[in-house]
Amino acid sequence: MNKSDAERMYGMLEHIGYTQTDEPKEADMLIINTCSIRQLSEDKAYSQIGVWGKIKKSKPDLKIVFAGCVAQQGGKNILKRAPYVDLVLGTQRLYELPNLVKRIETGERVVSIEEKPFEESEIQINRVKGVNAWIPIMEGCNNFCTYCIVPYTRGRERSRKPELILAEVKKALSEGFKEITLLGQNVDSYGKGVNETQNGFEISEGKEFGKDLQGNTINLAWLLRQINAIEGKFRIRFVTNYPTDITDEVIDTVIELDKVCEYFHIPMQSGDDYILKKMNRRYDYATYKKICDHIRSRVKDVTITSDFIAGFPGETEEQFENTLKAMTELELDYSNTASYSPREKTVAAKWVDLYVPEDVKTDRLARLNEHNRACCLASNKKYLGREMEVLIENFEVRKNGDKVITGRTRNNKIVHIPCNRDLRGKFINVRITNARTWYLNGELV
Repeated sequence: MNKSDAERMYGMLEHIGYTQTDEPKEADMLIINTCSIRQLSEDKAYSQIGVWGKIKKSKPDLKIVFAGCVAQQGGKNILKRAPYVDLVLGTQRLYELPNLVKRIETGERVVSIEEKPFEESEIQINRVKGVNAWIPIMEGCNNFCTYCIVPYTRGRERSRKPELILAEVKKALSEGFKEITLLGQNVDSYGKGVNETQNGFEISEGKEFGKDLQGNTINLAWLLRQINAIEGKFRIRFVTNYPTDITDEVIDTVIELDKVCEYFHIPMQSGDDYILKKMNRRYDYATYKKICDHIRSRVKDVTITSDFIAGFPGETEEQFENTLKAMTELELDYSNTASYSPREKTVAAKWVDLYVPEDVKTDRLARLNEHNRACCLASNKKYLGREMEVLIENFEVRKNGDKVITGRTRNNKIVHIPCNRDLRGKFINVRITNARTWYLNGELV
């Protein structure tokens, strides 16, 4: 999501006369786009603008913009903490950037963190050259998990207008991108925020369209079908799914639509029922397992990845071991892992007396990562000897002179293939020859 936001910023800034530079000391404006999911990323953001503040001492006309989730959370306090910052730009005011830049160019210092989103219009997007285009379809979250800051920094769930999404997809494809990844804190909720009449779409004023409505609705499955119908050879992915919000209709699109990939990212966070309840997650282990089993029974070669937190407040050793067991029993293909990080405003951050000691959290994260590696290797070994389609993303000449192309299978497995030609953006067939922990090796067929 941050990468997608940054590409939008580049486009808007270029439209008003700015061009990108890779050298901070040469810049007229420096922007940091922040994430506040964990304390470490927030600390890095403040450290970085501290460096920029020193540059500004010798270049007083330099403008510094602090954007993203930490900006939304910190607001006016950021100007007090970092008086060299000119603009604090919240997550829901992204499209106001051109107007705000004009204000700080006149010497004004501005904080824009209003919760009411600044209305989106068709804008220029300067995507980083590559194969995959990241396209947000909705933003925000209504779940309020006790550890998560997202509902406070990204706001409540709201969907982008379908015509804007489809126009952005078509533009990305016309620019040569071969893979479209639809983004949302909970993509399954797409459609719930659309509540106005729009040309070409059957939407009625005052109605919400989402997973709980029957009949002709606008939802994630509907959107996938619209994008799949666009001509051309390309792939479609979507992240992230909330476990209990995944519908059979969405699973059907993965089975039936030729461009939608066999991949689900379904964060679990803990394998222990008590901890899941304390996290305010709306499922237990048995429910999550049933969801995974159901998807695997219907979708051939599907990859299911997850997220886990080690050391949640009050977590006992036995409860943590339930997470290790779950990761193995569920045969998850890969998991993002992290130790618990208290976030201001969240419910769990107030449970100071239940905090797990740092050394225990560190140990548990190391063991969680060890299990993750074992699960990844076991998953990758399933594909030895298989012939698979790979979309090439990179071409590299290594220090020893070997030339290697790297890409992903439809189910999101990374594959390295010896090849003398730069085939970026091409779909090729590959036979898998070796399985490593994080990737596969293959050869051209």
